Amino acid sequence: MSRPPLRDFVKAYDVRGLVPEQLDAEVAWALGAAFAQVVAVPDGAGEVVIGHDMRASSPELSRAFAQGVNSRGVDVVHIGLASTDGLYYASGALDRPGAMFTASHNPAAYNGIKLCRAGARPVGQDSGLAEIRDLAQELLDGSAELRAVATDGTARVQDVLGDYGAFLRSLVDLSAIRPLRVVVDAGNGMGGHTVPAVLGEAAGLPSLPLTIIPLYFELDGTFPNHEANPLEPANLVDLQEAVVAHGADLGLAFDGDADRCFVVDERGGAVSPSAITAMIARREVAKERAAGRDEVAIVHNVISSVQVPEVITEAGARPVRTRVGHSFIKAEMAGHDAVFGGEHSAHYYFRDFWFADTGMLAAMHVLAALGEQPEPLSALMAEYSRYAASGEINSTVADAAAATEAVRAWAADRGVVEDRLDGLTLTHAGGPEDPMWWLNLRASNTEPLLRLNVEAADAETMARVRDDVLAIVRGECR
Repeated sequence: MSRPPLRDFVKAYDVRGLVPEQLDAEVAWALGAAFAQVVAVPDGAGEVVIGHDMRASSPELSRAFAQGVNSRGVDVVHIGLASTDGLYYASGALDRPGAMFTASHNPAAYNGIKLCRAGARPVGQDSGLAEIRDLAQELLDGSAELRAVATDGTARVQDVLGDYGAFLRSLVDLSAIRPLRVVVDAGNGMGGHTVPAVLGEAAGLPSLPLTIIPLYFELDGTFPNHEANPLEPANLVDLQEAVVAHGADLGLAFDGDADRCFVVDERGGAVSPSAITAMIARREVAKERAAGRDEVAIVHNVISSVQVPEVITEAGARPVRTRVGHSFIKAEMAGHDAVFGGEHSAHYYFRDFWFADTGMLAAMHVLAALGEQPEPLSALMAEYSRYAASGEINSTVADAAAATEAVRAWAADRGVVEDRLDGLTLTHAGGPEDPMWWLNLRASNTEPLLRLNVEAADAETMARVRDDVLAIVRGECR
């Protein structure tokens, strides 16, 4: 049976494929050897740190990858079960390149690898992943042979879970907040491993004034209760119901590898990730100001609510707008020495966490903000809900460019400002009888989809613009 080419599942930012049809131990070995050859050896790294999630295939794949790394004379430190941000912590704290075996929120049939250089610096298509893919493909095809090394690398095991939890607690102090009841839906993913360690006492840390009510903390890569993708509203229903039933102060939902966190208020209402971005931005700006730093930058992507740059500016900081995607966010953060970055997909990035994303640290900021004052979360977040948003709406199209041009033409006489930073963004400043609205249309890199986001000053205007644009986009498909 012929093997599918690596190009089919080594994507722009990571590896994500079916097991074992695409990703098996042999492929993992080749990718490990290539990672060592392309990243670790040229960077002068004598050791690579490797973690894995709870999927049944993850231990075998991570071991095979480690053997590939060892074959190039590079040592390995296994941290075992970890969230993706736990792997980033290890990469940063140990100053080692890293590999995390996870398919994040993908269904059970998948697995994958997220790669980084020392200090949790990303490895993507333009920063080494293409070279890793091509060398691994040549190794699998037998068209390349690596020179022998004097001695194979070694492997050791190191538990970093407690250190990870202690480090996060040093960034956000929850010890003095008012007592909170928190429902946490781990979706049978890695949140079930990290939440008890960071917010509880499982890793030997002192207790916090939190009562954690767990949902689906059992690690199970078959996801028996619901998909570990809180971006889909159906996967938040259990959490929303549990928050109300338990009279909890809030709910937190993590995706499969626990690098994203979604928030539900005490009434069971989902809190927009853009609102969370704005709230954390204000907290981080205040912390920088208190430390005597006047020049503060915050990064946000093009589909974040317009309230995000408004709040950043009001707080006396400088908003930096960038394309969707972690490689763009991280690059802009590093270039501007930004203290924080947020995406509307609920990825949150912190300078103090090596510019990497961590859902757990974002959750701790929400807990701190709520616990430092007496109001319920719905009241606290009301000031960060200034506009009506559609959320991201996907449409299958045969010709994304033609559909985008049709929308641009529709808007041409509507007094809009156009930019092409990431797809097409049209902004209508609005007036007394014609409220503000903006939209973004972006083509998927991997599927025949156009992604639409609309936001407006009121729900009626948002619905009108949304429906007009969808009629155009979907009319192009017929």
